[in-house]
Amino acid sequence: MEEYRKKAIVVIEEYFANDDVISTANEIRMLGMPNYDYYFVKKLISMAMDRHDKEKEMAAVLLSSVYADVISPPQLYKGFSKLVECANDLVVDIPNAVDILALFIARAILDDILPPIFLKKQREILPNDCKGVDVITRTEKGYLSVPYHSEIIENKWGASKNKSVDDVKQNISNLLTEYVVSGDKKEACTRIKELNVAFFHHEIMKRALIIAMERKKVKGRMLELLRMAAEEGLINSSQITKGFNRMIDNIDDLSLDIPNARQILQSIISKCGSEGWVSVSSLKSLSAEPKVKLLEDSVTKSFKTKAEAIIQEYFLSRDTIEVYRCLESENCTSSHELNAIFVKRLINIAMDRKNKEKEMASVLLSSLCLPAEDVANGFIMLIESADDIALDNPIIIEDLGKFLARAIVDEVIAPSHLEDIGNPFMGTKSKGHKIIQMTKSLLKARLSGERILRCWGGEGSRGNGWTVDDVKDKIAKLLEEYECGGGIKEAYRCIKELGMPFFHHEVVKKALVKNVEKRNDRLWKLLEECFNSGLITVNQMTKGFARVQESLDDLALDVPDAKQQFSCCIHKAIHLGWLDPSAFSNNPKDLLENN
Repeated sequence: MEEYRKKAIVVIEEYFANDDVISTANEIRMLGMPNYDYYFVKKLISMAMDRHDKEKEMAAVLLSSVYADVISPPQLYKGFSKLVECANDLVVDIPNAVDILALFIARAILDDILPPIFLKKQREILPNDCKGVDVITRTEKGYLSVPYHSEIIENKWGASKNKSVDDVKQNISNLLTEYVVSGDKKEACTRIKELNVAFFHHEIMKRALIIAMERKKVKGRMLELLRMAAEEGLINSSQITKGFNRMIDNIDDLSLDIPNARQILQSIISKCGSEGWVSVSSLKSLSAEPKVKLLEDSVTKSFKTKAEAIIQEYFLSRDTIEVYRCLESENCTSSHELNAIFVKRLINIAMDRKNKEKEMASVLLSSLCLPAEDVANGFIMLIESADDIALDNPIIIEDLGKFLARAIVDEVIAPSHLEDIGNPFMGTKSKGHKIIQMTKSLLKARLSGERILRCWGGEGSRGNGWTVDDVKDKIAKLLEEYECGGGIKEAYRCIKELGMPFFHHEVVKKALVKNVEKRNDRLWKLLEECFNSGLITVNQMTKGFARVQESLDDLALDVPDAKQQFSCCIHKAIHLGWLDPSAFSNNPKDLLENN
């Protein structure tokens, strides 16, 4: 343990110095003692607490990046638990330790690496007079309960890490553009060195190679710069290989914009290999022929451009109907391949933006009613390119896992599609397999539906978003209006306009409870209308009945024969085909007897 502590401190110090998440993640793996990773979590945060906001933000970003992939959830949980336990000691050296630690915990919950139940469990085990209780209280009341808490927590330490990737990309683009004009290799190398992003040099390789392929006149000049950077050790062999492999992975897409891209890249690889600064054997194979495409390249290229414009406009206007019209116009043949491309592009663009756009993307997927197979194929395309996306988005596993889980909760795709999506990645250690495992763990969690519903902050097309309580209140009011004599068509329209098909189980639950309490058959007729029209699915019906069954004991305190009534409702609903019978095959014995 003592040896681990010393090494962990060195790794943390180096991380604060170089801000290299990928390298640090590898260093944590190399420590080779996963049972002690909780100490790394504890030490990282305690060291960051005594430093500037930059280091605090870096610590939060690192934990989010290595969660599940490098440090297991139980170890991370244990690390935070140890920090709360030693809050009294932290306050001695860091006067505002209570507030800082509370913010770290709130940030971890917001980043979905620490479950909200952490707060309740810690409060139960901590002595009442310790500072740890103050930390929990501060987390709940000072951060997680305040309006716009997501934005406050995310930006508290400047969120500089979130901006740095875009800044670095822009700086790389600028220096390469200037080099094309000036031809000054030494100045360009100096600029590369000053960027101080050795872990991101693959991006320099990629962008320089694209310029060389696009512009024949500067091809020789650009390759001379890369050769000089390689020979001087400015760009190491690992980053060179990664840059070339990214080009090979994207060669089919590049071919849409650069004629003969495959042949040009092959000639560049041969030239660089003969000069000795590229290890050709370490590169992925570049097949002579492109992959077979179902559509003409020109059609696909045109659609991708238009789809991107449609998506960008949607993020500005929030107009889902306009997206539907545009998509119908551009994909007049309802091509399954183009639908999948749209899904891939939508999520890919959203992942590079804030939670608001991610929420909007999930809402749009739910609204468009694309064939489930097409949506599933879009996710397969995304997962296949996950390794490449991960170079720009280190949390691709978490992001895609949430998008997949949300699509299932929203009933955009069926749970069975998850197996189809994951089959190509089974038994591997690829990011694809990890994404599927992440999705399954999200769906298995207690109250998973509500948590996944709010995974992006609940914003999307509704501005600041509706909370779960808001939705429940709207459902209660529309059922009350219908119960008091309102029209069935009006009630149906109100349920549909909520635009939350993944929350229809709450409609079923409240309608059943009112039906049992007041024996009002009008509510049963409303459920019948909703089911027959396809508005409420079997899955949501089953979930709604299950929610009522869970609260039967409480309901029976006010309605003595509630269990008997509910049992009749179950059998009637099963007879009508509303429910999955297997979900109610083990009803309480007294229910069946009384029936």
